[in-house]
Amino acid sequence: MAQKPSIPKGTRDFSPAEMMRRTYIFDTIKSVFRTYGFAPLETPAMENLSTLLGKYGDEGDKLLFKILNSGDYAANLTDEQVRQASRICEKGLRYDLTVPFARYVVQHQGEIAFPFKRYQVQPVWRADRPQKGRYREFYQCDVDVIGSRSLLNEVELISIVERVFARLNINVTLKMNNRKILYGIAESIGHADKMMDITVAIDKLEKIGLDNVKAELAERGLEQEAIDKLQPILELAGSNAEKLSKLREVIGGSETGVKGIDEMAEIFGYVEQLGISLPIELDLSLARGLNYYTGAIFEVKAMDYAIGSICGGGRYDDLTGIFGLPNTSGVGISFGADRIYDVMVGLNLFPEDVNFTTKVLFVNLGAEEQLASMHIIRTLRDNGVAAEIYPEPAKMKKQMEYANRRMIPYVVIIGSNELQERKATVKNMLSGEQISVSFDEVYSVLK
Repeated sequence: MAQKPSIPKGTRDFSPAEMMRRTYIFDTIKSVFRTYGFAPLETPAMENLSTLLGKYGDEGDKLLFKILNSGDYAANLTDEQVRQASRICEKGLRYDLTVPFARYVVQHQGEIAFPFKRYQVQPVWRADRPQKGRYREFYQCDVDVIGSRSLLNEVELISIVERVFARLNINVTLKMNNRKILYGIAESIGHADKMMDITVAIDKLEKIGLDNVKAELAERGLEQEAIDKLQPILELAGSNAEKLSKLREVIGGSETGVKGIDEMAEIFGYVEQLGISLPIELDLSLARGLNYYTGAIFEVKAMDYAIGSICGGGRYDDLTGIFGLPNTSGVGISFGADRIYDVMVGLNLFPEDVNFTTKVLFVNLGAEEQLASMHIIRTLRDNGVAAEIYPEPAKMKKQMEYANRRMIPYVVIIGSNELQERKATVKNMLSGEQISVSFDEVYSVLK
């Protein structure tokens, strides 16, 4: 009995139709990255386990896919030795693009011109429990600049976000915060040690409301006086400038907090002067992997479609320190290709021509007609028009059905009569309209 074909759980095949749409997203994002001077980088699918372990916390370590050294290596081991996976696994599939990027920067620091600007679009793997919207293999689209502390880099990333989503026709809001402000808040209420607890609670403000957040803060060990100090921050409203002004009053005694406020004021100032029209909101509940980021943090939400964040990132001051290159600051963001795809399908935002690979199919009605068609096809291809001919003579109905199933928008028919007159019938498969043109005019009609 033949084996039933299948793929591992949490992975996907992408059909030609899906790949054309995904390629459109990737090409759009990459073309924007390139206009800002970012260069492409690729790293291997697998890294040494020593590179990956300990970089994502205990939970992350559990989600690493480990790779056997080789089948031959395992063949000579006892069952007990095989069970001790660490003895036969020295490599793992990459969990994200950030740690391999840090490894690359340190390994090649002598060849790199800093600040180093790179983009990377590759799959990553996580041994997660597969569920809707969560896969074991998925793509990340990262863009980072490392080796510069300038806030111009944050402004450039904001501009990239504006441009990418304008090109994709997705209405978005960019939410921003700063890790230093979050530390300043915790410090100002006398609980710098509970920064994580405070932020986790604040993060739920929209979902559970102010009273429930206050109750959770009390559960997490904050006394009433500290919660009372925090209340004006939780109730902050108004423009970004008004929020920053109020924050200065409340956390002005924290040197770190003030530095975060100054950074955000500078970033927002640039955004305003450059006329960036992207809606940006200072959101104090935004946390984003706190142990990882040290400055500005970003998160992008789609405005017309209910889904989690579709892009996010932030400033990190010591990403390369783990590999022996300390004090090298960087900032980056990652575009979530899978979620962007879902938004674009849900809102029907893909251009019509993304849905087909071939623009015109020539019907095959015999040897002489076939040769005439091939001459015209050659001219079309020379001019960048995707054209093909049905590979063998067959009934007209069968060939037309094939064009429809492939969603090919135009069909060209050259029969014996057309051959004598050196004319072709061009049929628009969407409207059903057809016209007769000379062989030389086929390109001008189709272009």
